[in-house]
Amino acid sequence: MLADAASPPGRDDLREMAWQTAPAEPRAARVRPVAIPADSTSLPGSLALPAGAVGVVVFAHGSGSSRFSPRNVQVAASLNDARLGTLLLDLLSEQEARVHGKVFDVPLLAERLSAATAWVEAAPEVCHLPIGYFGASTGAAAALWAAAQDGGVGAVVCRGGRPDLAAARLPAVRAPTLLVVGGNDDVVLELNREALALLGCEAELRVVEGATHLFEEPGALEEVASLARRWFLRHLGEGPPSADGSS
Repeated sequence: MLADAASPPGRDDLREMAWQTAPAEPRAARVRPVAIPADSTSLPGSLALPAGAVGVVVFAHGSGSSRFSPRNVQVAASLNDARLGTLLLDLLSEQEARVHGKVFDVPLLAERLSAATAWVEAAPEVCHLPIGYFGASTGAAAALWAAAQDGGVGAVVCRGGRPDLAAARLPAVRAPTLLVVGGNDDVVLELNREALALLGCEAELRVVEGATHLFEEPGALEEVASLARRWFLRHLGEGPPSADGSS
């Protein structure tokens, strides 16, 4: 179940908090709350913008999580350290998140992600920056669906994603796409292998050995963050990153 600004974290968030040691907010960045208009609702979010930002990454979380997800917050912090802005947001309102069908409505989630992209493109402090998507689980399907519709998206990273939920749109994706899956997440790994063959863009599948779906194992999420920052710096930043992942 997704959470809104006034709601407690979702069930996946609580599970993560038991082991997560990352800061509660992205580091090295100015952070401000935002409200993004979408259809007849307003989507709450948090925009983090480091000094000298070279791009901005919009996050799409999976079912059972929210913009407060410690996993995504940790990845966002790593991106901020690499001079990448981040937008963490909920793609459904509090009322919508209570409707099971909407939580898994990938076209709707993609439409909301496109609305967030339009907001970024109009916001004075970030409108000049190239845009990337970071999607997790069902949010990865929404990110790929939205990228297939918007040729302006510069790069996509999917963590433990369900690209099969956007299978019909994968051939239309043009943004360079990185699929990151845990080596012990057998079913999702196979789904991502099948999706890799369908993508109509530069695409890679990276397997984090020994990791399960939630990347809870020591060092697993750090590897995801490292892979993501290198991919985004390569495609959104000022050329290939150095060996340590900096620009």
